[in-house]
Amino acid sequence: MRILLTNDDGINAPGLYVLEKIAARLSDDIWICAPSEEQSGAGHSLSLSRPVRLRQHAEKRFSVTGTPTDAVTMALRRVLPEPPDLILSGVNRGANLADDVTYSGTVSAAMEGALAGIRAVALSQIYSREDAGEDVSFSAAEEWGERVLRPLVDMPFAPRTLINVNFPPIAGSKVRGIRAVRQGFHDYGRGTVVEGTDPRGFKYYWFGLHGIEHTPGLETDLEAVADGFISVTPLQLDLTHAASLAALSERYSR
Repeated sequence: MRILLTNDDGINAPGLYVLEKIAARLSDDIWICAPSEEQSGAGHSLSLSRPVRLRQHAEKRFSVTGTPTDAVTMALRRVLPEPPDLILSGVNRGANLADDVTYSGTVSAAMEGALAGIRAVALSQIYSREDAGEDVSFSAAEEWGERVLRPLVDMPFAPRTLINVNFPPIAGSKVRGIRAVRQGFHDYGRGTVVEGTDPRGFKYYWFGLHGIEHTPGLETDLEAVADGFISVTPLQLDLTHAASLAALSERYSR
C-alpha cells in the first residue's frame, strides 16, 4: 500500500515526524510532499498568481513552496510514479474541530485527495494552552494513531468524502477510546482580536481563537474530545443544502 503524507505545518513540523512513525506501521511505501513553510489557516487555497517550486530532500521526501493543496497537487501530478492508495494529512498542531475545518489547511489537503478519488484522512492533535509554543505533546496521536487508522485502511470511502480525526489534549494513556461522531458547531461571536504595537509605533492585530464558546450538543466532535475520546468524523465535499432546493426552485418558478 502506497501512502502519501502531507500537512499544513510544514516539512519540518514535529507532527509530520509523528505521522511518519504511525504510517510506517501500516506500510513500507511512504511518500512525503508537504509545504516548505507553515501554512496554517490556508484553507483550500491554490497558488495561482506565483510560481510553485518543488524541492527534494531525500528519497520519497519533497517540499513545495506553496499551500497544502499545492503540495497534494504536485505530489499527484509530478512526484509520485502512480497515485497513492491513501493520503494522510497531519498530525496537525492544534484542533480542527467543528467549523475549524473550513479554515484548515490540514483538512483541505485531505479534501484535495478526496477530489482526486483517493481515500484521505486528516489528523490533528489538540493542545490545551494557547501559549504552548513548541511544548505541545503528541502523546495521544502517537499512542492511538495506528488504532484509529487500521480500521480505515481497507474501508471503502463514499465518493467525495474524507475522514477528520482529532486527538484530545491528554496523555495517550488517559484517552478513553474512539468515537465516530458528527461535526459540531462553534460560536465565533466571542472570538478575540488581539491588538499590539510594533517597534515603529504602528498597530498590528492577531486573530485569537482561545475563549471561543461552543455548545457541544450530543454526539459531536466537540463533545467527544471534551470527554477524553478521539473524534472520527466523516466529511463530504458536497456543500449543497438540500432542504433549501425546493424553496428556491419554487421562488424562481413564479
